Amino acid sequence: MADAAPHPALNPHASHDLPFFITAPGETDVLMVATALFLLGAVIAFGVFYFRLHALPEHIAHKADKIQMEIVSILCLIALFTHEHIYWIIGLVLAFIDIPDFGTPLRRMGGAAPAPDATEGRHDTVADEPPAKGAKQEDGAAAASKKPAAAAATKKEPSHV
Repeated sequence: MADAAPHPALNPHASHDLPFFITAPGETDVLMVATALFLLGAVIAFGVFYFRLHALPEHIAHKADKIQMEIVSILCLIALFTHEHIYWIIGLVLAFIDIPDFGTPLRRMGGAAPAPDATEGRHDTVADEPPAKGAKQEDGAAAASKKPAAAAATKKEPSHV
């Protein structure tokens, strides 16, 4: 079998058995296009991973409905723009701990919040809950007496008040 005629643009002294990644003049370099697409996809994937990891403390605090969620969000933003990792670590720690609600009892002691009514300390009646679906307003006492005392004792006061 005779050898094919060499391409006119190739040097006659060059090898005619070139590897697949060497592109002839005037043709599209497929390997370069594939590498550029891979690099673009890798940069986008890394950016998504970076921002997702950076917002992790904020997502943790939001799912747990923490009081300090806004503080964690601000710390994550500060860490993002300043590249100081200590802010991200503080935000992560704050997202995992529970800070007790000191504000509501202090406001009650100071007189800023309305005074509790006489039935708030008792666990046998439920005065703050709305009546059940389909129940009339006067049936509220009957519905409250059917509710166990343990369920009323576990009712928590809203922390955002």
